[in-house]
Amino acid sequence: MMSQTEMPGSNYNPAEMLICTAARLMTDNTTAFIGTGIPMLAASLAQKMHAPNLVTVFEFGGTGAILEELPTCVGGEATFHRAVAASGICDIVETAQRGFIEYGFLGGAQIDPYGNLNSTVIGDYYHPKVRLPGSGGGNDVGSHCWQTIAIMRHDRKRFVEQLDFITTPGFLDGPGARETAGLPPGTGPYRVVTNLALMGYHPESKRMILLATQPGFTVEQVLDFTGFELLLADQVEKNPSPTDEELRILRMEVDRDRLYI
Repeated sequence: MMSQTEMPGSNYNPAEMLICTAARLMTDNTTAFIGTGIPMLAASLAQKMHAPNLVTVFEFGGTGAILEELPTCVGGEATFHRAVAASGICDIVETAQRGFIEYGFLGGAQIDPYGNLNSTVIGDYYHPKVRLPGSGGGNDVGSHCWQTIAIMRHDRKRFVEQLDFITTPGFLDGPGARETAGLPPGTGPYRVVTNLALMGYHPESKRMILLATQPGFTVEQVLDFTGFELLLADQVEKNPSPTDEELRILRMEVDRDRLYI
């Protein structure tokens, strides 16, 4: 079986593929809650490629920053560069609660078939195997942004049937569960981007569904690296490789100091 880190015959690495896939999901004239790491690179690439009017929103108050320099954290000065507003965390969370943020980018140590995320603990909560950073703004993003996109590595330890802890709600235990819990109707998980594939969610069952594989990987390999039954789209597509222009901008402009790639 091929290693999930191999990109046979390619001129890019898995991180670059992940960034380009995430960037393509960011559309112009929308608002997006951007977290630390890959989402920052994806947002910067999207602004430079196809979404110049993407309104980036950062947890510590930067709204509408132009990402000429790559931020290293969600409260850094680059997240306020030429921004339309510089406020604070309470204002940003309220903005999401009022329904003004369309996309929220998330990560986690575990994800389940309904898009619930765990970034709190592995194992028993009081006697953990691993204690993780916790929610930060993850619960707020998952609860209040219209659509969320999870970005993470793909393996059986991360894609699990049942989480050890629910940090961020997805579709909870299925259709109608978010609304029953008091979360805004019409919100919830939208996409999952990994180094192996692009997933969405079935409109009725709300379970995760495989939409496309990354270059060099097969449907069978994606299923093998997933720890639960992954639904299949009627036609599973193949994501295109990063273009020369995407790679040039990513390497020469977005992350020219190689902080992430």
